[in-house]
Amino acid sequence: MAGLVSGALALLADAGHMLIDVAALALSAFTAWLARRPASPSRTYGYLRLEILAAVVNGAALIGIASAVIVEAIDRLDTPQPIRVDIFLAAALVGLIVNVTGLRILHGVRHAGLNVRGAYLHVLGDTLGSVGALLAALTVQFTGWTYADPIVSILLSLLIFVGAWRLLKESTHVLLEAAPPHLPMDEVRRRLLAVEGVRDVHDLHVWTVTSGVVAMSGHAVVPELAQHPVALRRMLDELGHLGIHHSTLQLEVVDHCEGLDCLRRNVGAEGRHGHGHAGFQHGHRH
Repeated sequence: MAGLVSGALALLADAGHMLIDVAALALSAFTAWLARRPASPSRTYGYLRLEILAAVVNGAALIGIASAVIVEAIDRLDTPQPIRVDIFLAAALVGLIVNVTGLRILHGVRHAGLNVRGAYLHVLGDTLGSVGALLAALTVQFTGWTYADPIVSILLSLLIFVGAWRLLKESTHVLLEAAPPHLPMDEVRRRLLAVEGVRDVHDLHVWTVTSGVVAMSGHAVVPELAQHPVALRRMLDELGHLGIHHSTLQLEVVDHCEGLDCLRRNVGAEGRHGHGHAGFQHGHRH
Protein backbone atom coordinates (compact mmCIF):
# COMPACT_ATOMS: atom_id res chain seq x y z
CA MET A 1 0.00 0.00 0.00
CA ALA A 2 2.80 2.41 0.89
CA GLY A 3 4.44 1.73 -2.47
CA LEU A 4 1.23 2.56 -4.36
CA VAL A 5 0.60 5.73 -2.37
CA SER A 6 4.19 6.99 -2.58
CA GLY A 7 4.68 6.05 -6.24
CA ALA A 8 8.22 4.75 -5.54
CA LEU A 9 9.28 1.87 -7.79
CA ALA A 10 11.97 0.68 -5.39
CA LEU A 11 9.35 0.44 -2.66
CA LEU A 12 6.87 -1.33 -4.94
CA ALA A 13 9.55 -3.76 -6.06
CA ASP A 14 10.57 -4.41 -2.48
CA ALA A 15 6.96 -4.95 -1.40
CA GLY A 16 6.24 -7.29 -4.31
CA HIS A 17 9.46 -9.13 -3.66
CA MET A 18 8.56 -9.57 0.00
CA LEU A 19 5.08 -10.82 -0.90
CA ILE A 20 6.56 -13.49 -3.18
CA ASP A 21 9.12 -14.31 -0.51
CA VAL A 22 6.43 -15.01 2.08
CA ALA A 23 5.04 -17.66 -0.25
CA ALA A 24 8.54 -18.95 -1.05
CA LEU A 25 9.51 -19.20 2.62
CA ALA A 26 6.25 -20.98 3.38
CA LEU A 27 7.05 -23.42 0.56
CA SER A 28 10.55 -23.94 1.95
CA ALA A 29 9.24 -24.60 5.45
CA PHE A 30 6.59 -27.01 4.18
CA THR A 31 9.16 -28.82 2.02
CA ALA A 32 11.60 -29.14 4.92
CA TRP A 33 8.85 -30.68 7.05
CA LEU A 34 7.73 -33.02 4.27
CA ALA A 35 11.31 -34.14 3.56
CA ARG A 36 11.50 -35.63 7.06
CA ARG A 37 8.76 -38.12 6.26
CA PRO A 38 10.04 -41.72 6.02
CA ALA A 39 10.66 -43.52 2.76
CA SER A 40 8.10 -45.93 1.34
CA PRO A 41 8.18 -48.83 -1.16
CA SER A 42 7.08 -46.46 -3.93
CA ARG A 43 9.38 -43.59 -2.83
CA THR A 44 12.60 -45.24 -1.74
CA TYR A 45 14.32 -41.90 -1.15
CA GLY A 46 11.30 -40.48 0.64
CA TYR A 47 10.65 -36.82 -0.13
CA LEU A 48 14.25 -35.63 -0.07
CA ARG A 49 14.11 -34.36 -3.66
CA LEU A 50 11.35 -31.88 -2.76
CA GLU A 51 14.08 -29.63 -1.38
CA ILE A 52 15.58 -29.36 -4.86
CA LEU A 53 12.21 -28.72 -6.50
CA ALA A 54 11.53 -25.92 -4.00
CA ALA A 55 14.93 -24.42 -4.82
CA VAL A 56 14.04 -24.43 -8.53
CA VAL A 57 10.73 -22.67 -7.82
CA ASN A 58 12.44 -20.09 -5.61
CA GLY A 59 15.15 -19.40 -8.17
CA ALA A 60 12.66 -19.05 -11.03
CA ALA A 61 10.45 -16.72 -8.95
CA LEU A 62 13.41 -14.48 -8.11
CA ILE A 63 14.45 -14.25 -11.76
CA GLY A 64 10.91 -13.34 -12.77
CA ILE A 65 10.66 -10.61 -10.12
CA ALA A 66 14.06 -9.14 -10.98
CA SER A 67 13.23 -9.08 -14.70
CA ALA A 68 9.87 -7.36 -14.14
CA VAL A 69 11.45 -4.68 -11.95
CA ILE A 70 14.17 -3.97 -14.52
CA VAL A 71 11.58 -3.54 -17.30
CA GLU A 72 9.52 -1.12 -15.18
CA ALA A 73 12.62 0.79 -14.06
CA ILE A 74 13.75 1.33 -17.66
CA ASP A 75 10.28 2.68 -18.48
CA ARG A 76 10.49 5.10 -15.54
CA LEU A 77 13.85 6.39 -16.72
CA ASP A 78 12.01 7.64 -19.81
CA THR A 79 8.98 8.92 -17.91
CA PRO A 80 9.83 9.84 -14.28
CA GLN A 81 6.96 9.57 -11.79
CA PRO A 82 6.24 11.87 -8.81
CA ILE A 83 7.17 10.36 -5.43
CA ARG A 84 5.84 10.97 -1.88
CA VAL A 85 9.22 10.97 -0.18
CA ASP A 86 7.94 10.94 3.43
CA ILE A 87 5.97 7.70 2.94
CA PHE A 88 8.79 6.29 0.81
CA LEU A 89 11.37 6.93 3.56
CA ALA A 90 9.26 5.61 6.46
CA ALA A 91 8.24 2.40 4.67
CA ALA A 92 11.80 1.70 3.50
CA LEU A 93 13.11 2.08 7.06
CA VAL A 94 10.49 -0.28 8.53
CA GLY A 95 11.14 -2.82 5.76
CA LEU A 96 14.87 -2.70 6.42
CA ILE A 97 14.42 -3.42 10.15
CA VAL A 98 12.14 -6.41 9.44
CA ASN A 99 14.44 -7.87 6.78
CA VAL A 100 17.62 -7.48 8.82
CA THR A 101 15.95 -9.37 11.66
CA GLY A 102 15.00 -12.23 9.32
CA LEU A 103 18.46 -12.24 7.76
CA ARG A 104 20.13 -12.64 11.16
CA ILE A 105 17.88 -15.60 11.96
CA LEU A 106 18.79 -17.44 8.72
CA HIS A 107 22.45 -16.42 8.52
CA GLY A 108 23.79 -19.22 10.70
CA VAL A 109 21.98 -22.00 8.78
CA ARG A 110 22.25 -20.63 5.24
CA HIS A 111 24.52 -23.51 4.13
CA ALA A 112 22.24 -26.26 5.50
CA GLY A 113 20.84 -27.05 2.04
CA LEU A 114 19.68 -25.62 -1.27
CA ASN A 115 16.20 -25.09 0.10
CA VAL A 116 17.45 -23.08 3.10
CA ARG A 117 19.89 -21.27 0.86
CA GLY A 118 17.01 -20.31 -1.42
CA ALA A 119 15.10 -18.91 1.55
CA TYR A 120 18.21 -17.04 2.70
CA LEU A 121 18.68 -15.54 -0.77
CA HIS A 122 15.07 -14.38 -0.77
CA VAL A 123 15.52 -12.57 2.55
CA LEU A 124 18.91 -11.22 1.44
CA GLY A 125 17.28 -9.85 -1.69
CA ASP A 126 14.59 -8.24 0.46
CA THR A 127 17.24 -6.69 2.68
CA LEU A 128 19.17 -5.30 -0.28
CA GLY A 129 15.90 -4.01 -1.67
CA SER A 130 15.17 -2.22 1.59
CA VAL A 131 18.68 -0.74 1.68
CA GLY A 132 18.31 0.43 -1.91
CA ALA A 133 14.86 1.84 -1.25
CA LEU A 134 16.17 3.72 1.78
CA LEU A 135 19.13 5.12 -0.18
CA ALA A 136 16.86 6.14 -3.03
CA ALA A 137 14.44 7.80 -0.59
CA LEU A 138 17.27 9.75 1.05
CA THR A 139 18.62 10.82 -2.34
CA VAL A 140 15.22 12.06 -3.49
CA GLN A 141 14.63 13.73 -0.12
CA PHE A 142 17.86 15.75 -0.11
CA THR A 143 18.53 16.27 -3.84
CA GLY A 144 15.16 15.88 -5.55
CA TRP A 145 16.78 13.59 -8.14
CA THR A 146 13.94 11.12 -8.85
CA TYR A 147 16.08 9.04 -11.22
CA ALA A 148 17.68 7.52 -8.11
CA ASP A 149 14.55 5.38 -7.65
CA PRO A 150 14.68 3.41 -10.96
CA ILE A 151 18.48 3.30 -11.03
CA VAL A 152 18.68 1.74 -7.57
CA SER A 153 15.89 -0.67 -8.53
CA ILE A 154 17.89 -1.87 -11.57
CA LEU A 155 21.10 -2.35 -9.58
CA LEU A 156 19.35 -4.34 -6.87
CA SER A 157 17.49 -6.45 -9.42
CA LEU A 158 20.78 -7.36 -11.11
CA LEU A 159 22.21 -8.52 -7.77
CA ILE A 160 19.11 -10.61 -7.12
CA PHE A 161 19.27 -12.03 -10.65
CA VAL A 162 22.87 -13.23 -10.19
CA GLY A 163 22.11 -15.02 -6.92
CA ALA A 164 18.92 -16.55 -8.30
CA TRP A 165 20.70 -17.79 -11.43
CA ARG A 166 23.32 -19.56 -9.34
CA LEU A 167 20.63 -21.19 -7.21
CA LEU A 168 18.69 -22.30 -10.30
CA LYS A 169 21.85 -23.60 -11.95
CA GLU A 170 22.87 -25.67 -8.90
CA SER A 171 19.41 -27.12 -8.34
CA THR A 172 19.08 -28.02 -12.04
CA HIS A 173 22.49 -29.68 -11.83
CA VAL A 174 21.15 -31.89 -9.05
CA LEU A 175 17.93 -32.69 -10.92
CA LEU A 176 19.98 -33.80 -13.93
CA GLU A 177 21.86 -36.17 -11.60
CA ALA A 178 25.18 -34.72 -12.72
CA ALA A 179 28.33 -35.52 -10.78
CA PRO A 180 28.85 -33.13 -7.83
CA PRO A 181 31.38 -30.41 -8.77
CA HIS A 182 33.47 -31.13 -5.65
CA LEU A 183 33.82 -34.83 -6.57
CA PRO A 184 35.69 -35.26 -9.87
CA MET A 185 34.85 -38.61 -11.46
CA ASP A 186 38.53 -39.19 -12.23
CA GLU A 187 39.34 -38.97 -8.53
CA VAL A 188 36.57 -41.43 -7.60
CA ARG A 189 37.77 -43.87 -10.26
CA ARG A 190 41.41 -43.46 -9.24
CA ARG A 191 40.66 -44.24 -5.59
CA LEU A 192 38.72 -47.37 -6.46
CA LEU A 193 41.38 -48.62 -8.87
CA ALA A 194 44.05 -48.07 -6.19
CA VAL A 195 42.43 -50.76 -4.01
CA GLU A 196 44.41 -53.99 -4.10
CA GLY A 197 42.77 -56.64 -6.29
CA VAL A 198 40.65 -54.23 -8.35
CA ARG A 199 41.53 -54.57 -12.03
CA ASP A 200 38.90 -52.32 -13.60
CA VAL A 201 35.99 -50.01 -12.75
CA HIS A 202 33.14 -49.26 -15.15
CA ASP A 203 29.49 -48.14 -15.24
CA LEU A 204 30.47 -45.60 -12.58
CA HIS A 205 27.87 -43.00 -11.62
CA VAL A 206 27.94 -40.39 -8.87
CA TRP A 207 25.04 -38.01 -8.22
CA THR A 208 23.43 -35.85 -5.53
CA VAL A 209 20.09 -36.97 -4.10
CA THR A 210 19.63 -33.78 -2.09
CA SER A 211 21.92 -31.36 -0.25
CA GLY A 212 24.57 -33.33 1.64
CA VAL A 213 23.44 -36.74 0.32
CA VAL A 214 25.72 -38.10 -2.41
CA ALA A 215 25.02 -41.49 -3.97
CA MET A 216 27.19 -43.71 -6.14
CA SER A 217 26.85 -46.92 -8.15
CA GLY A 218 29.38 -48.85 -10.20
CA HIS A 219 30.92 -52.16 -11.25
CA ALA A 220 34.38 -53.28 -10.16
CA VAL A 221 36.30 -56.18 -11.68
CA VAL A 222 38.05 -58.21 -8.97
CA PRO A 223 39.32 -61.43 -10.65
CA GLU A 224 40.02 -63.30 -7.41
CA LEU A 225 36.70 -64.28 -5.85
CA ALA A 226 38.31 -64.74 -2.42
CA GLN A 227 39.37 -61.06 -2.42
CA HIS A 228 35.83 -59.74 -2.86
CA PRO A 229 34.99 -59.11 0.86
CA VAL A 230 38.26 -57.28 1.56
CA ALA A 231 38.16 -55.33 -1.71
CA LEU A 232 34.56 -54.27 -1.10
CA ARG A 233 35.30 -53.04 2.41
CA ARG A 234 38.33 -51.05 1.22
CA MET A 235 36.43 -49.50 -1.68
CA LEU A 236 33.64 -48.43 0.66
CA ASP A 237 36.25 -46.89 2.96
CA GLU A 238 37.73 -44.93 0.04
CA LEU A 239 34.28 -43.70 -0.95
CA GLY A 240 33.60 -42.71 2.65
CA HIS A 241 36.76 -40.56 2.66
CA LEU A 242 35.29 -38.72 -0.33
CA GLY A 243 32.01 -38.13 1.48
CA ILE A 244 30.05 -40.81 -0.38
CA HIS A 245 28.15 -42.87 2.18
CA HIS A 246 25.32 -44.21 0.01
CA SER A 247 26.92 -46.52 -2.56
CA THR A 248 26.10 -49.66 -4.53
CA LEU A 249 29.01 -51.70 -5.90
CA GLN A 250 28.72 -54.79 -8.05
CA LEU A 251 31.83 -56.97 -7.93
CA GLU A 252 32.70 -59.13 -10.93
CA VAL A 253 35.43 -61.66 -11.69
CA VAL A 254 35.38 -60.68 -15.38
CA ASP A 255 34.41 -57.51 -17.20
CA HIS A 256 30.63 -57.83 -17.56
CA CYS A 257 29.55 -54.84 -19.59
CA GLU A 258 26.05 -53.46 -19.02
CA GLY A 259 24.23 -50.18 -18.62
CA LEU A 260 24.93 -46.85 -20.32
CA ASP A 261 28.70 -47.33 -20.44
CA CYS A 262 28.23 -50.60 -22.28
CA LEU A 263 25.78 -49.03 -24.70
CA ARG A 264 28.19 -46.20 -25.52
CA ARG A 265 31.11 -48.60 -25.78
CA ASN A 266 29.34 -50.96 -28.20
CA VAL A 267 27.82 -48.19 -30.29
CA GLY A 268 31.24 -46.58 -30.63
CA ALA A 269 32.96 -49.83 -31.50
CA GLU A 270 30.36 -50.90 -34.04
CA GLY A 271 30.14 -47.39 -35.46
CA ARG A 272 33.84 -47.45 -36.26
CA HIS A 273 33.21 -50.57 -38.33
CA GLY A 274 30.10 -49.19 -40.03
CA HIS A 275 27.57 -51.22 -38.00
CA GLY A 276 26.08 -48.56 -35.72
CA HIS A 277 22.56 -50.02 -35.76
CA ALA A 278 23.71 -53.52 -34.85
CA GLY A 279 25.87 -52.15 -32.05
CA PHE A 280 22.89 -50.34 -30.52
CA GLN A 281 20.79 -53.51 -30.48
CA HIS A 282 23.61 -55.48 -28.94
CA GLY A 283 23.97 -52.93 -26.16
CA HIS A 284 20.24 -53.00 -25.54
CA ARG A 285 20.23 -56.73 -24.97
CA HIS A 286 22.58 -56.27 -22.05
